[in-house]
Amino acid sequence: MPDTALDITGWTCPAPLRDRPRVVMGHGGGGALSAELVQHIFAPAFGGEVLAQLGDCAAVSLGGVRLAFSTDSYVVRPLFFPGGSIGDLAVNGTVNDLAMSGARAAYLSCAFILEEGVELSVVARVSEALGAAARAAGVEVATGDTKVVEAGHGDGIYVNTAGIGLIPAGVDLRPQRVVPGDVVIVSGEIGLHGVAIMSVREGLEFGVDITSDCAPLGGLVQAMLAVTPDLHVLRDPTRGGLAASLNEIAAASGTGVVIHERRVPIPTAVANACAILGLDPLYVANEGKLVAFVPREHADAVLGAMRAHPLGRNATVIGEAVDAHPGLVVARTGLGGTRVVDLPIGEQLPRIC
Repeated sequence: MPDTALDITGWTCPAPLRDRPRVVMGHGGGGALSAELVQHIFAPAFGGEVLAQLGDCAAVSLGGVRLAFSTDSYVVRPLFFPGGSIGDLAVNGTVNDLAMSGARAAYLSCAFILEEGVELSVVARVSEALGAAARAAGVEVATGDTKVVEAGHGDGIYVNTAGIGLIPAGVDLRPQRVVPGDVVIVSGEIGLHGVAIMSVREGLEFGVDITSDCAPLGGLVQAMLAVTPDLHVLRDPTRGGLAASLNEIAAASGTGVVIHERRVPIPTAVANACAILGLDPLYVANEGKLVAFVPREHADAVLGAMRAHPLGRNATVIGEAVDAHPGLVVARTGLGGTRVVDLPIGEQLPRIC
């Protein structure tokens, strides 16, 4: 064997070391690296009691009114994919963050970062999709901004949206309200968005068409709140998937969470694609699903209301909050064993939102 040194300078690591001194892709994945970035850099620098909630959406009081306020940036590639586009994501992602606080979304801001050389027809298609999604979600784009970066310094189009909405009286959705005995409900089949993005990005064929679940969840949440305002917490499991959302709730509430793997609704196409790609569907992103922690006495009624709504017809009870193993999520397998479902370190599928 020739005595030559192995050149690893061009290698990348899907689960980068957590003590790296530079930003890596995993910092944007919604997992442990993202949490560390927020906790050790952003939160100390910004301070403030509202930010300390560390939710996807901030609940604030202004002039005697409770408002939900959220912002998000979208850098998905490709710009158009089965079931939606970056324009749809920019609306639905922010609307859904507001909905997870129980708010009725009202207004959005929209900022476009355009790369020099992108075709104006593409900008128009994205804008039309964004406008149509806003109308479908019942929100108005009220203000915006445009910036252009040099060719080679972007990826065609990036979009940022921020949104505000009103939180109804009596609604208090936050992970600190979770208690042992709460029932965990997921609104439908998971993993569709992440796999849909990967299939078109990499030109993969899975034998069936997989379409993103991108959708606005405000109507579904209002149907749930109409049954009872005493829901404990809602989350839309986007980056990091269902596993990340459950871990964040368990950590913030100080309770354990047990899920039953066979109850988690995973479409056959998603399960097969994940098996081929070596992925766990629990960590794959969604853009039109929610997970709810509901007091046991209200669970049946809330589940019925969800199943009566088009976006919740496949809603399923997948687990419960427990006294044991506080802060940890455990899955009971089909073989009768258990496994810990950790918070992901980085991200399995880069640039899915």
